[in-house]
Amino acid sequence: MLLTLEQRQVQELAREFAEGELRPHAARWDREGALPPALRRQLADLGFWGLALGEDVDGLGLDAVTVALVLEELARGETGVALWVNIHAWVAAPLLAEAAPAPVRDRWLPAAARGETVLAFALTEPDAGSDARALTTTADPVEAGWRLRGRKTWVTQGAQADAAVVFARSPDGIDAFLVPTNAPGYRVGERERTLGHRTLEIVTVDLEGVTVPGDHRLGAPGAGWALAKQALIRGRLGAAAIATGLAQAALEHAVRYATERTQFGRPIAEFEGMQFKLADMAIRVEASRALTRRAAAALTAADPAAPTLASMAKTFASEAAMAVTTEAIQVFGGYGYMRDYPVERLFRDAKATEIYEGANDIQRVLIARVLTHQP
Repeated sequence: MLLTLEQRQVQELAREFAEGELRPHAARWDREGALPPALRRQLADLGFWGLALGEDVDGLGLDAVTVALVLEELARGETGVALWVNIHAWVAAPLLAEAAPAPVRDRWLPAAARGETVLAFALTEPDAGSDARALTTTADPVEAGWRLRGRKTWVTQGAQADAAVVFARSPDGIDAFLVPTNAPGYRVGERERTLGHRTLEIVTVDLEGVTVPGDHRLGAPGAGWALAKQALIRGRLGAAAIATGLAQAALEHAVRYATERTQFGRPIAEFEGMQFKLADMAIRVEASRALTRRAAAALTAADPAAPTLASMAKTFASEAAMAVTTEAIQVFGGYGYMRDYPVERLFRDAKATEIYEGANDIQRVLIARVLTHQP
């Protein structure tokens, strides 16, 4: 796919930021288990919190292809940053733009685009993961608006977010609500101890009678599941871009190491077996990139095939990332297994891309339903 001048410029902006401000610090942030507070302002200065929001609310108004370019480059630098931006700017904020009443949009969207307000996305529950429609969080109408009760799991940056898009079951069906995190009853539980993405705070959130105004329901009554599906389509595309970016990083590290590491009197990159390994890694990365951009172009064009292509891209790219990072460790040999080298961290982060935004098993179900014309 040929990129426009504007797309190349945005891509280069993200690449320079990732190489200069993310990659040099990624290992330390992983060890410390946190991103620096100043990063939020740096991303705001680049406009990345408002990637997909319109210019009328101080966003960049980028299409899906350009958003994917940014997420890929950010992930090439540090995957947690890319996932954070994906959830706020590509999954949650567009929901407000599409479905929030005008007063709510006017209050929240400009701040979200500027990074003054950061959003979380709360759909999954302890017993409602792949079967997200089985959620049991409730939203009851009260005089002041809506009262929410329930528990949400694996809420990324759920403690740092200023508001969360929460899905709950109301008398009308499944609905989506914008919930300020400073609302009484919004309780953040312990941070999860994760294999990868250790720079992010992934938490459980308990909603203990949280009350939100009536206009904080997003969309028409009972439209929450339709909104969730649209958000997940975007999220899957974002996951594909993130997987591609971290796989690209692993490939770069592997090539550099193979050309510098000498065994038997010459660089290991000169051995045919190593060359084949690196070539296969590069093929997977390029194929992931191509499918991700194909899905992004379909989403931009409102192509009916976009949801299926997003599932395909997410599945292929995440599994390619696992394969590439596994092979990168093999290129490094024993050093690749050590925390002192970057491919170990990328391997841990890659695994998550096969799970979040809908596990790959579920993606295959969705793809097969389309192929066989099942509802």
